[in-house]
Amino acid sequence: MEVPVLSDRLPLISLVDIRKHYGGGDKPRVEILHGISLDIHAGEFVAIVGASGSGKSTLMNILGCLDKPSSGRYDFAGRNVADMEADELAWLRREAFGFVFQGYHLIATETAQENVEIPALYAGMPERERAERAQALLTRLGLGERLHYRPKQLSGGQQQRVSIARALMNGGRIILADEPTGALDSRSGEEVMRLLNELADAGHTIILITHDRDVAANARRVIEIRDGHVISDTGVLQPSLANTAPAFKLEADASQVAWRGDMLEACRAAWRVMWVNRFRTALTLLGIIIGVASVIVMMAVGMGTKERVVAELGAFGTNHIYVRPKHESSKVPGRGISVGDLEAIGDIPQITYVLPNLSGNKVVRYGNQDVQTRIKGSGAAMARMLNWPVEKGAFFSEEDNQRMATVAVIGPRLAQNLMPDVENPVGETVLIGNVPFQVIGVLVSKGAVTGDQSDDDLVVIPYSTASMRVFGERDPSYVTLEVGDMKQIDAVAKAVDDVLFSRHQIRDYGMENAAGWIAAQAKTQDSMSIMLALIAVISLLVGGIGVMNVMLMTVRERTREIGIRMATGARQRDILQQFLTEAVLVTTVGGVTGVLSGLAIGVILVFWGMPVIFSLSAIIGAFFCSVITGLVFGFMPARQAAKLDPVVALASE
Repeated sequence: MEVPVLSDRLPLISLVDIRKHYGGGDKPRVEILHGISLDIHAGEFVAIVGASGSGKSTLMNILGCLDKPSSGRYDFAGRNVADMEADELAWLRREAFGFVFQGYHLIATETAQENVEIPALYAGMPERERAERAQALLTRLGLGERLHYRPKQLSGGQQQRVSIARALMNGGRIILADEPTGALDSRSGEEVMRLLNELADAGHTIILITHDRDVAANARRVIEIRDGHVISDTGVLQPSLANTAPAFKLEADASQVAWRGDMLEACRAAWRVMWVNRFRTALTLLGIIIGVASVIVMMAVGMGTKERVVAELGAFGTNHIYVRPKHESSKVPGRGISVGDLEAIGDIPQITYVLPNLSGNKVVRYGNQDVQTRIKGSGAAMARMLNWPVEKGAFFSEEDNQRMATVAVIGPRLAQNLMPDVENPVGETVLIGNVPFQVIGVLVSKGAVTGDQSDDDLVVIPYSTASMRVFGERDPSYVTLEVGDMKQIDAVAKAVDDVLFSRHQIRDYGMENAAGWIAAQAKTQDSMSIMLALIAVISLLVGGIGVMNVMLMTVRERTREIGIRMATGARQRDILQQFLTEAVLVTTVGGVTGVLSGLAIGVILVFWGMPVIFSLSAIIGAFFCSVITGLVFGFMPARQAAKLDPVVALASE
């Protein structure tokens, strides 16, 4: 920006026919100032005196660039203030003016030192330097032992001195004091006026707004205003004395320094606000925490379930093709999968083994115990093909199959239910129907349950025995084909289809392969995981809406604080940054807590036996989604705060 520079003859402040009105249109028009014209030179101690409602406070707000005139011209050091942008006006309030308000206008959550540091903070002064300067000013004003007191812990006179120290923080070449003694006892009022006189003697330009003529008598020039008109002016300082005030200078990169250096201060202030309103903050955090934790837990459970399903299916081999007759055709005599079909399929080069299977439910008896369970007739290669070894004993051999041996391998749960008092079932005899079978092995537990049946209740016997002595059927219920090269499984499936279709002339059979099952199950689990994640994201969005509502409420509650910050030089982007930082900090804390909660819940689920696999991408994604939620939903309230009119914000309760 173009920096104002004072000359010997140029008035510091020049008002020409300044008018101010409120209302108009649908509202009654109220004229406050009626053509005020006056000049104020650097180094003057001016008192503007008038009764309540005379327009003196409105005039002060215009002088301090907190408000704009409805018409007229206001030149500061020769430059028309109306041509200045918002950031330039903020620079004037920060670098040129220092405000001393009747109501002190200190930020309640900040200490005396922190209140004094605010103008330097927005000017980009380094932290150590501004702390030293604030301490020096407060010590000079007799508050050296109360640096860390909050406004409520200070008397009215002490708060006013803090306000004066804040006005001097950036140099305060022009002090605008609005009824500085109005809320003080006589002794404190005298102290404040003594300080203002000392500042005037030191070359500061003092503009005192008061209704008290005795207070105004301390000034070297008194301007009386009544009903928006200047009715008297005791005189003007000679222009030749204007050079007692130095030119105003602005470092070219001050705004950049402030933007980079204020982030830590914005986080500190945001954390303090969160702590002061911790119950409300906790309720706001709850939505974010639930959303983030839900994303992590649901994705972890989804991935764990998918891994378990794939592992269980993969345990039966992924290089298998399953062929079974269709339900309707299998009831027609001569239809289904015949022994001749098995021989024809076995001639396909890539098929390394053809395993017929025959299954059904039968009653199994041992002593006085009987259990109805699933009986499966299969070949000796079943244990190898399905990766299903025995825990005790041995699996039957191909020789047992050829000679229709009455031997059986049973599941561990069936052994427990059927022979609760037998430590080792191997060697015991059971009845399947009316046929006695010798138990030669106990299968390893699979743990898989389908409906009321479990693989651990299965009885496996040789296929020939099942066909001739148990079920009385030669044709298998289904056939398992082992493919030598997994990459050729689709080609082999087509070859099997060609063989069967040429023999049957109709597709009265169906084919599936384990790889297809696994892919289908994985796709189903992925869909479930996405659905669960979307539900979690919705809860995260609900949390974001909660953040926006709380931030809007915060803006309303802290409107005066926003006005104070603007009066001490905060730009719109400083206010935007402050409130956006608060929103992001809330969601960041919620995100971290949500991640920790999600991990803790996941660990608990692991102890409960749930399949859980944590996804680093889900954790990082959920956390950054919470941060982005703060940015998105915090922007509107932050922008609303940044757009507030300084004078309106200061007047709010």
